Parts: sequence; structure tokens; C-alpha cells
Amino acid sequence: WLEKLEHSELFALDTETTSLDYMTAQLVGLSFSVEAGEAAYVPVAHDYEDAPKQLSRELVLEKLRPLLEDPDRPKLGQNIKYDKNVLANYDINLTGIAHDSMLQSYVLDSTASRHDMDSLALKYLQRTTTHYEDVAGKGSKQIPFNQVSIGDAAPYAAEDADITLQLHQNFWPELQKNKKLQHIYQTLEIPLLSVLSKVERNGVVVDADMLAQQSHELESRLGELEQQAHDLAKQTFNIGSPKQIQKILYEDMQLPILAKTPKGQPSTAESVLEELAQDYDLPRLILDYRRLSKLKSTYTDKLPGQINPDTGRVHTSYHQAIAATGRLSSSDPNLQNIPIRTEEGRRIRQAFIAPENSVLLAADYSQIELRIMAHLSQDKGLLEAFSQNEDVHRKTAAEVFAITVDEVSNDQRRAAKAINFGLIYGMSPFGLAKQLGITRREAKEYVDRYFEHYPDVKNYMEITREQAREQGYVETVFGRRLYLPEINARNVARRQYAERTAINAPMQGTAADIIKRAMIDIQACLNKDYPDVKLIMQVHDELVFEIPEDKVETLKPEIRYIMSHAADLSVPLLVDIGIGNNWDTAH
Repeated sequence: WLEKLEHSELFALDTETTSLDYMTAQLVGLSFSVEAGEAAYVPVAHDYEDAPKQLSRELVLEKLRPLLEDPDRPKLGQNIKYDKNVLANYDINLTGIAHDSMLQSYVLDSTASRHDMDSLALKYLQRTTTHYEDVAGKGSKQIPFNQVSIGDAAPYAAEDADITLQLHQNFWPELQKNKKLQHIYQTLEIPLLSVLSKVERNGVVVDADMLAQQSHELESRLGELEQQAHDLAKQTFNIGSPKQIQKILYEDMQLPILAKTPKGQPSTAESVLEELAQDYDLPRLILDYRRLSKLKSTYTDKLPGQINPDTGRVHTSYHQAIAATGRLSSSDPNLQNIPIRTEEGRRIRQAFIAPENSVLLAADYSQIELRIMAHLSQDKGLLEAFSQNEDVHRKTAAEVFAITVDEVSNDQRRAAKAINFGLIYGMSPFGLAKQLGITRREAKEYVDRYFEHYPDVKNYMEITREQAREQGYVETVFGRRLYLPEINARNVARRQYAERTAINAPMQGTAADIIKRAMIDIQACLNKDYPDVKLIMQVHDELVFEIPEDKVETLKPEIRYIMSHAADLSVPLLVDIGIGNNWDTAH
């Protein structure tokens, strides 16, 4: 097999391990395939009772090292970033990653719901594969892979490598037919995979003591909110129970029923409570309770337990093949969901800290989606505002409220910001009225006046909707494609949602492409000149770095330059940079 791999044009590779957590996973075996229908499994650490003698992990990895670390030897995997991370646990730097069948599927159709191997095999190869549960058991009876008999493990693992190769043979010709998609796959997604692997392994330092203190404070605040809720309801009840909340709000307090569940019960969903909270105190308290409770359980309670004992850091997982627009998402912990506008969210960010003699640098694209809208629509008013570095929200406020820029109040600027961002997300006058707490008529006047001043934005929206209806998809500036299966749906709500997506997706998708490009270029710069600088987080339009204090002034302009030149748009890309000892002060 070593000889086969050496003489192959491309080989598929898959690792079997003891854990999904890439930082703690231990290698149990590797599988390979160089031609469809043929694959091999090399067991190295099955250690159940009476397990047959196997080649040692050390021997196998040393024999494979020259192949795995050779950048000119093309490799293929299904979510190969995981395998790269696992091999890094044994000081093997997997290079020459040419293909990933998961990313091929994703670039070809990002709106397909599943890009895992079993789903893809069924959909594209009409093959029902052996699932992990088939060999390792389910639920509480599931055994780790090192306990699975080699007789069961070998066909399962070999099939993984074989199917990965067959999926590639299915997807690659399709990608080659569309040069834009091929370009996105080869110049963005594949190189980004190795960058993300590095960011994941870098991890971030969190202050466990500070989080414990915050948990304690949230606990007592939750107790206060619960007591206040009981006082308002004039009875004790379980504030975490939708059923009891439903009874108190709608039966005891007779609040208006704004929406019902599919089963016909009055709804206690967040959107409904938010509407009720504008007029009633109890729904507002319940919402506050839910928000703080979620922060406590997801972050202040959970983060300390996610600190890796060997590195002393928290290591998230970034996912390239989940969000339809091309945005990255993260899990365990989810870094994208820590609220920035609330005091509690900012305090959680304060627990993300720089180690001694280092600082955190946060670099954030300023109003990137509005700038992309200016580029796509070529609207003269927007282009001018951004080219002259005007405050675009203040300018919009002056035009919508028919006053001079100097007369704009903070509230009016805030309203204009809601209009600017609301419209690119396809918000209706009704939605705007709700957000700003004004009448629907006033909101409609604002929108009409907005479009009077930015007519090409309106034209762009209409043309985009029309194109989406005709071709069934929209594209980002770089040609990433987003399919809209519901764009001609009979159901009005579904169709309108698809229309809103058609307008927003090119902007959100282009912003995602730009930050991915920036990450690739910045990591190349760090690898070459600043090996002691770590890119540690990517959150929406922001990159966070851990930098030795003495390197900050040199690196700051370089990061700004690379990020602002990651795309060639009709307006400049502006990057805000902050520096601090923790993520909050750096923001």
C-alpha cells in the first residue's frame, strides 16, 4: 500500500479515532483508496481483549510521514480538516490537500441540507453505507472505536476511503464545468481548510475564575428576575415552563393572543413575547430570564469545562459547509452567538484574554455589507458616501428626515441605521415600524424617501429578484452560487422569504468570501514573517489575533492593508482595529 500511494495521482485518506474532539482524539487506524471499489484499512490501536497483533502506531506514522507531509503528493478526504488536526496530535503536518468531497458538495450546492458522507453516498452514488452506529453501537451501549473488532472496523473504515474517492470522481467534473465555482473551491475553500485547522489548534485563553464569578452573579440575577415575575403574576410558577407561562399570560392575565402553535395553543415563542413586552412587564421579564439563563448555561457554566487540560485553552470547531451563504459557523463553543450589545455578553468577552506579554488585536470590517450593496447596485449616493468616507447612517438620516447632516440626532441616526441594514435584509415597512416603534405609515414614508435618494438600490433589488426567479439562484461578487428553490413557490410567505434571501445572500456571501480571502492571505504572511503571532478567532466580520506586545505596531498596518485589499470593490473596504488585554477591550 505504501507503494500504491507513492505511485497514485491522488489518494483518499481517512482516520479512525477515539473521539470527535480533534484535540484529544487518538488514532486507532487509517484507511486509503486509490481507485474506486478498492481500499485498505491499517489498524494500529484496537486494544480490546484478544485483539490481534497490529503494526504499531509509531511505525505506521513514520512510514507514512514522507507521503503525508509531501506538498506535491495530492490527497483527498471527506472533512479532511479533522484528519489534519488528528495527525497534528502526532506532529505530522498533513500537506498536499488537493480535495475535500464535503467542500465539493457544498460549493456545488450550499443549500443542500446535508454534506456528510452517508447522505452524499445515498444521494449521488445510490449507496447505503455502513454507519458508525452499525459497528460501534448506539446511545449508552456505544463503544469507542478502539474497542470495535478489527473484523467489523476494516470494511467500515475502508468503505469510508472508497466512498470519498467515488464522491470526488462524481463532483470534480461537475465543478470543472463552472469555472467560477471551481475557482472558489480551489482558491478559497481548500486553502482556508488548513488556515482554520491552525486557528482551531491555536485556541484561545479564557479566564475560568472570572467566568465562575459571572456564573455566580447571573445565578443571583436570575433569582431576582424569577421573584419579580412571581410578584407580577401574583403566584409562584416555573419560569422555565412554556406550559405554565402560557396559562399565566393568556388565562390568568388575559393578555392578547398574537399567535398560536401548530397545535392551536397560544404561543410563548420569543418573537411573540417580544411583541407583548412592548406593552406588558411580565413577558419582558420572561425574555430577560431566558436570555440570561442561556448565557449562563452556554458560556459561563460551560466554557471552563471546555478548557483543554494540555493546552490550557478553549478550541472551537469551525464549519465551512453549514451556512448556505458561505459564512463560517463554529461550535463547542459557538463563538458567533456571544451577544455584543448586552452588558452580560461583553462581560463574557472580557473572559477571553491574552497571555502574559501579549495582547489581543481585533480587526473588524466596517459596514461591509452596505459597502458591497454600494458596489453591486452602483448607486451614486452610496458610492459617494463611502468614497468620501462619510458617516453613511448620518447621511441617510439627513435625507430621510429632510434635514442637514449637522442636525441629525443620535436617535435619527439609529433609525437610519435600522433602515440601511433593514432594507438590505429585505425588511418590509411593517418590520421597520415594529423595530423603530413607529406607525406603519411613517415607516412606509421613510422607505419611500430612502429609495428616492438611493434609486439604484431599488433597481438592484428588483433586478436581483427577477434574475432569481428566472435562474433559480443568485451569485456573490466572486461567483459563489446560492440556490433558491422556493423563489417561485405558491406559498406567499415562503416566496417572500426566498426573495429577501435573494437580495441579502449576495451581500452576506460576498462578505464571507472577502474575510476568507483575508484569512488566507494573513496566515500566509504570519507563516512567513511572524510565526509567534496567532490568529485565534473569526467571528462574523471580525478577526482576532494574539500578538506579542512588541510586534503590535509593526503588524497593525499589515493586517489592515491585507484585509482592506482582500477584494477590489468600487468603494474602499474600511477596517477598524482595536487592541486590549481581553476581547471586549480590543473590540
